Amino acid sequence: MASEEDSPRTFVPVPPEERPRRSRSTARVLLIDDRDRILLFADSDPGIPGVQWWITPGGGIDDGESEAAAAVREVEEETGLRITEADLIGPTMRRTVVHGYSDVVIDQQDFFFACWVPAFEVSTAGHTEEEQLTMAAYRWWTRAELASTDEEIWPAVLLDLWKDADVRRESAAPADPADGGWVEESTVPA
Repeated sequence: MASEEDSPRTFVPVPPEERPRRSRSTARVLLIDDRDRILLFADSDPGIPGVQWWITPGGGIDDGESEAAAAVREVEEETGLRITEADLIGPTMRRTVVHGYSDVVIDQQDFFFACWVPAFEVSTAGHTEEEQLTMAAYRWWTRAELASTDEEIWPAVLLDLWKDADVRRESAAPADPADGGWVEESTVPA
């Protein structure tokens, strides 16, 4: 029998004070191509039609799985691209984030990695049922497009994170992840 932690989201709005609260750790990846573009997915909260934001590929870390192994798995599931742990730089940042949605509040520990890849055609065939419902689109973004967009980007510090990843890539020296602190990214405040 699945626990509340494992049960699927309902996407049916509930009063904010009655939303169940879940926690998880995630691996997220700044996937940067050889044209200096970053891949983002348009995510949404089906309980609030018309609201969307852009996120990096990534998702939950399974029991017994390392952050890097989860990053590799999530990239393949969400994009169709196979990478290895050796292709990753990082984690470059660790942060605590709370996501308040219309049906749930999720407390998350995010680990961000960076990976440079040749330009490729994204395949969403590996998306989970939930991702098929919430992730409306994907797009490769340039730095200039990110800097000038009015669209919501999670994390808001993505351009800074990208710059930091560039520095880490050039130095090739191992470094501790930056502390991204605590942030809230919500469609319905937690």
